[in-house]
Amino acid sequence: MDKLEMRHTLLAAKARKKMSWDDIASAVGMSPVWVASACYGMNSASADIAHKLCDALEVDGDVATALTTFPTKAWDEAIPQDPFVYRLYEVVGVYGETLKDVVQEKFGDGIMSAIDFTMEVDKIEDPKGDRVLLTLNGKFLPYKSW
Repeated sequence: MDKLEMRHTLLAAKARKKMSWDDIASAVGMSPVWVASACYGMNSASADIAHKLCDALEVDGDVATALTTFPTKAWDEAIPQDPFVYRLYEVVGVYGETLKDVVQEKFGDGIMSAIDFTMEVDKIEDPKGDRVLLTLNGKFLPYKSW
């Protein structure tokens, strides 16, 4: 089973069982964002976590094997059409250079790791309309001179 077939199998099982990412994450002891990313094929899981995930979603061992396979982290380079994903592209397009400049003023010349990284999604209730809080937490990696 490849990552794409794994993704379809896991998302179908999630829908069939009517489980949220929070439900699945609780069952496997991991972050909901990380679990969703692994199910979408963008992260690999340890054998233990893969089996817990498959047990929670009641899918077979072929899926667990696919979950442990190292992913190729690539995505479609076309501008996304989904409004939510498009808005994230818009945020990076509008604020990307600004964020880079502010981070480099504070830390020096380098980047934020997407390998040593966590992300949280929180809901902030607001009478004028609920707010989405995305927290991106990556290790700073300075560029080296040699």
